[in-house]
Amino acid sequence: MNSLYLLKIKLSALSIYHGLLKTELFDSLFDLLGAMDCPPDEFALRWGRFFSALSCEESRAESLSDAIYNKVVYDDNVFSRAAAGGEAVDCDSSEAWSSGKTMEAVHRDLAALRELSMLKPEDVIGAYPRRAEFGDDPLSLLPAWECGTTEITTEGIVRFHMANGCGKYARYIAFVRRNGRCIPIANPDLVSLRSLNGYEEIRQPVVDNTIAFLDGLPANNCLLYGDRGTGKSSTVKALLNEYCDRGLRLIELPKKYLSEFPDVVQEIAGLPLKFIIFIDDLSFQAGDENYTALKGILEGGIASRPDNALIYATSNRRHLVSETESSRRGDDLHRSDTIQEALSLSDRFGVQVSFLAPDRKIFYRIIHELADERGLIIDPERLEMAAEKWAIKKAGRSPRTAVQFIDYAESRLSRGLDL
Repeated sequence: MNSLYLLKIKLSALSIYHGLLKTELFDSLFDLLGAMDCPPDEFALRWGRFFSALSCEESRAESLSDAIYNKVVYDDNVFSRAAAGGEAVDCDSSEAWSSGKTMEAVHRDLAALRELSMLKPEDVIGAYPRRAEFGDDPLSLLPAWECGTTEITTEGIVRFHMANGCGKYARYIAFVRRNGRCIPIANPDLVSLRSLNGYEEIRQPVVDNTIAFLDGLPANNCLLYGDRGTGKSSTVKALLNEYCDRGLRLIELPKKYLSEFPDVVQEIAGLPLKFIIFIDDLSFQAGDENYTALKGILEGGIASRPDNALIYATSNRRHLVSETESSRRGDDLHRSDTIQEALSLSDRFGVQVSFLAPDRKIFYRIIHELADERGLIIDPERLEMAAEKWAIKKAGRSPRTAVQFIDYAESRLSRGLDL
């Protein structure tokens, strides 16, 4: 029995990491290892498919060992979940996690994957019986991969999961709840705290709360409310980008999916990561069933948030519930109770920060700071006059308006045009 056929058998027997066999990388590898009886053109075709799978963006790999390691650490299985939850610290103890047989399967799977990571192009072409038909140097006609030096050990895999979690939460930092799943966002908004000019002092309580959360200290749910375009949502996204390396993750939960909060909680509880459950542009009409759902979440119902999650919400309304004409006229016999009910929801956010539209002085300061960051050389008065005209057209001053104006100004000036 040749070594490649034996390796194929070992990989076919993957159990804990059986899910890897469904990936393009492994499917193309099996296709290549099964091509020993194929003519040279078919063998070359399968070789190219494997190399393509190895080189694709998803692999994020410089070598075969990197690609296999990435597949292993980002796999979501019973062992990776246990390791992420700290249940598989002592890898050599059968009493540390599950049964001894299960741990044996982990060791066996990783040994096979470690052997695969050392597979050389020469090993494959050397086992092909018709390699002479490629000429004196078969590999000169075929793209050759690097083996690499990344080690795949049980102890190393456990350490990775304990620090980074498992599955998609180890690979991605931002998610959105949709169709009953937390779907990864491959290219999240890269806004940074440094780029949000003019609101440093206002957002500092939210920053401090987030740092306390990451440090394992008591922290509160946050409500960011105020005028449109003032950077409420951008602040939350910037916090993710600032602290994702410390294990911060963000799950955007649209208001219509608030009833799925218990499912989200069940999915992330026990992971060694910190989660912001982000509810953007939050507001309710009277009688909205989602109002009751959020109130139950904030009050700590049966499916209350776990210790590794906080709720950050943004809204244009301080009290989250829109007023109706009838509520303002006071035709409700218990109008006081109605008002208190509206207040009670926002009061359940321990940190509340108001983002108001900037006055002219602050707006100009934001404009000048953005212009300096972009390296725009223009007379200050001329810049302010053009910015003011832009703000009038946009029906108000805001950080969003400032950024849009600077984008416009940079485009015009770079083409030698006047503002």
